[in-house]
Order: sequence, then C-alpha cells, then structure tokens
Amino acid sequence: MAGVSECFAIGSIVACKTCYNKVIEGEVQAFDPQTKMLVLKCPASNNRPSCSNVYIVNLSLVSDVQVKKEVTTPPEPTKPLNLQRISNRVRTNIEQKRCLIAAIRAGVTQEGMMLFNTISKTINEVTWQGPNIVVMNQVTITPPYTPDNIKGDIHSKAFIHIRKVVEKHLRDTQLNTLRQQQTSSQQQQEAGDSSCSSSASATINNNTNSSNNNSNSNNNNTRMTATVAAAGSTTPSTALANSQ
Repeated sequence: MAGVSECFAIGSIVACKTCYNKVIEGEVQAFDPQTKMLVLKCPASNNRPSCSNVYIVNLSLVSDVQVKKEVTTPPEPTKPLNLQRISNRVRTNIEQKRCLIAAIRAGVTQEGMMLFNTISKTINEVTWQGPNIVVMNQVTITPPYTPDNIKGDIHSKAFIHIRKVVEKHLRDTQLNTLRQQQTSSQQQQEAGDSSCSSSASATINNNTNSSNNNSNSNNNNTRMTATVAAAGSTTPSTALANSQ
C-alpha cells in the first residue's frame, strides 16, 4: 500500500483503491490511525444533493491511497446532536410499527400494504388507523383502497395529490399484472410448442420404423415366394426321372 499518511485532516479529499480495484474518492470525515479506518463522504448514488454515501475504508486492505486535496486549516467544530429530535424520531418509528402490527391484525390486504408502501416513499406523514391508511392527518383511505375510498376535503391539495398517487399506483399494478400474465402465457406457449415438436419427432421416427419393418417384411415374403417357386420347378423333373 502506497501513500498512507499518519493522519488525514478532516475535510481533505482522498482517493482509495481497494483490493477489488474500486476507487473510492471522497471527503475525510474521520480517521483512526490505530485501526487505520478512514471515513469518507462521497456524492449520493441517488444524485440527491441532500444525501451522501458514507464509506468506512480499512486502509490495511487498499492498494493505493492518494490525497487529492489536503486541508491545513483546523476543521469547524461539529454541530451538536439534537437529542430531542432523535428521541421524537424514535418514538414516531415505534408508533408506526405498532400501527402496522394493529393493521395486520385487522386483516389488511396485500393491496393495502402495497399502496401504503407506495405513499410512504414520497410522504412521511402516513400511518395506519386499523385497516385504514391516514395521510397527513387529512386524508383517509379505506378498504378496498380505490380512488372511491378516499375520504377528506375533496378541494384540498392533499386530497387531490393523494388521489393522483392512488390512481397511478392502481395503473402501475394493473400493468405489472398484465405483463406477468403475458410472460406466463408466452412461457406456456413455448413449452407447448416444444412438446408438440417432440411428439412430431417421435411420430416421424415411429412411421420410419414402421416403414422399415414393412419393407423388411416384403423382402422376406419375396424371398419365401422365390424359394417356393424354385422348389415347385424342381419337383416335376424329379418325378419324371423316377418314372423313367
């Protein structure tokens, strides 16, 4: 391993080449010289500016390390953690899990679970109230979770937005179901064609064998006829000789 420093300044840009020949380049967030563990913050793979990919690299397992940009100024003090916000988030997650368990016990269908997951991808304020889906405490979706089952102020932005989400979800679900059916039908048809080809091949082989058997039988009959004819032609001569 080349280019390993005794210390990496926070904020420096470092590129590491792993044992799999993968290059990881990012901003140094932390470094432990005893364990040689380096923490790098890299651009997010989902291209969101508010997100980042964080890698913990073991420098003992890299083949090359290069400092692209070194920071000499002391780093800014880290911001203190908002413990109250973390506690609220923990309580919210626990409450959501409890609501999910209650919804499952209430007999929520698979369609309801799929719709809930679709909404929660873009909206955080979504929870269960028994078998019902509650969004932003303004819109309620009851079973069987169709656009006609959306309850709330029909003129509000939340209601209009949720209705569009539900309609798109149903269209996508129907399209995926149709594609799966087409794929299954195509596979069954291909399997049937393969079976028919095998049957046709077996029939041709049987017909060929039957023709060969008939040909052999005809040849045997011809030989027997010739033998009988030969035997018949010699019999009169023998009788004539005996009479003389």
